[in-house]
Amino acid sequence: MKTVLITGCSSGFGLEIARYFLARDWQVVATMRTPRADVLPHSERLRVLALDVTDLHSISQALEAAGPIDVLVNNAGFGAASPAEITPLSTVREIFETNTFGTIALTQAVLPQFRQRKAGVVVNVTSSVTLRALPLIAAYRASKAAVNAYTESVALEVEPFGVRVRLVLPGRAPDTRFGDNARAHMHGFDHEAYADLVKTVLAHLQDTSTPITHAQEVAEAVWRAATDPSSPMRIPAGADAEAWAAEAS
Repeated sequence: MKTVLITGCSSGFGLEIARYFLARDWQVVATMRTPRADVLPHSERLRVLALDVTDLHSISQALEAAGPIDVLVNNAGFGAASPAEITPLSTVREIFETNTFGTIALTQAVLPQFRQRKAGVVVNVTSSVTLRALPLIAAYRASKAAVNAYTESVALEVEPFGVRVRLVLPGRAPDTRFGDNARAHMHGFDHEAYADLVKTVLAHLQDTSTPITHAQEVAEAVWRAATDPSSPMRIPAGADAEAWAAEAS
């Protein structure tokens, strides 16, 4: 029986990914900053561990408790929307610490066991916004684009050892708590110079006629990346992500 470790499982994509692998008889190590076993189905194949991806000691403790794993899913992350001119550098650093450096740190931590075993998969969940320039999310987009570049280079390095590294690029998902979490880090929406731009962007985000991504679609894409050796490097998840990927190709 194979084991997957997933970060950011308290809600949204991570929660759905954990449920998806559990339903397919995998051992699941679901990690989150504040463990909550009640959000997942009861199962003897489930372990819920504390993990802060920005803390190297926390990473070490979680991996030691998890034991050998077959797949790592780097899903933990958060966003912030604000004009680049106004975004505090502290917020930019926080975004990169979680989205970029957290992913890099966990990848570095698991690669030795994968390399020595000559097997293993790393799946990095980034975003389809890396495929198209959009306003008000410069720092978030940059943090995810950095992970794309990192992933593609690492994949070339570890392929000779039988280790696969893949990307999943979700689209917009209003049915998760991502937007709620991002609102806590918004700045400058009342700035006179950017008022019209903010109004336009918010109207687009609230447009229910545009395609969206559901958490189930992201879980399916992660499953494909983890279990299908013939899967492509980049797997868009959701109708909007697939459309943007087609435009970018």
